[in-house]
Amino acid sequence: MITTGQPGRTGALSVIGDYIALTKPRVMSLLLLTATTGMFAAERGVPSGSLIAYVIIGGALASGGASALNMWFEEDLDRRMGRTKARPVAQRKMNSRNAFIFGIVLNIASFTLLWSTANLLAAVLAMTGTVLYFGLYTVWLKRNTVHNIVIGGAAGAIPPLVGYAAVSGTLTLSAWYLFVIIFFWTPPHFWALALMIKNDYSRAGIPMLPVVHGDEQTKIQILLYSFLTAAISVLYTTADAALGYIYLTGSLVLGIGLIYYAARLYRGAPRGYGWKVYRFSLLYLAALFVLVMVDASVG
Repeated sequence: MITTGQPGRTGALSVIGDYIALTKPRVMSLLLLTATTGMFAAERGVPSGSLIAYVIIGGALASGGASALNMWFEEDLDRRMGRTKARPVAQRKMNSRNAFIFGIVLNIASFTLLWSTANLLAAVLAMTGTVLYFGLYTVWLKRNTVHNIVIGGAAGAIPPLVGYAAVSGTLTLSAWYLFVIIFFWTPPHFWALALMIKNDYSRAGIPMLPVVHGDEQTKIQILLYSFLTAAISVLYTTADAALGYIYLTGSLVLGIGLIYYAARLYRGAPRGYGWKVYRFSLLYLAALFVLVMVDASVG
């Protein structure tokens, strides 16, 4: 049973808002951008508008479904963390069973839509993302190992593969580069956040890197992974002939920026600087993938 505590129209809007919150829209937006980039990379230009729409809708359904399953399973953890205690299931504004059913339905709808409008490979990859995020990261890795976000980062790297497969029906080296860029970008991005909310993770008993090995080791790892991310992003130009000076120049500038922020954090930036690293890493990935779309279109 879903309760909102508010009657009439306000109550209905509250219920809708709770279901939208289950899908983590802010997280989803970046995932959909990377999926769209995969389409542009495969097309080496601008894909058809209808296919872009289908992949975005299908990707949103898969991402939203995986997030709903995540909130269903992590109800106990979410209540213990300041960042997540306001989530609908954690607040008991929504029955956890409803969140579970909602997550399953969204994933079934995603698979059906992508298979019928794109191809089976794209649909299977979308479901692979859900399995990795929910089955691997949420259920197993997050609570049991300090390597949770390193291995679990593969889930967030799936969307560009979905977009690429939707256009081409296959996966090439170019597609896998997009995957690898996100895979190596995820740890420094997430660890910067983990530094800022370390007490939350400690209270919830989650073995995030700063909780287990401390701030200094976390800062070193952020710097190392930032170097790797920047280097792989530049090397991507060797795997895709559609990329030229626009992407190359932009990836170099962005990479220098990412390393600069990580280096300042390592060298003893003021308390709270991790938030700047976290926010710049978001800008980095979004801008990098927009550059791929621009260069592919121009080329």
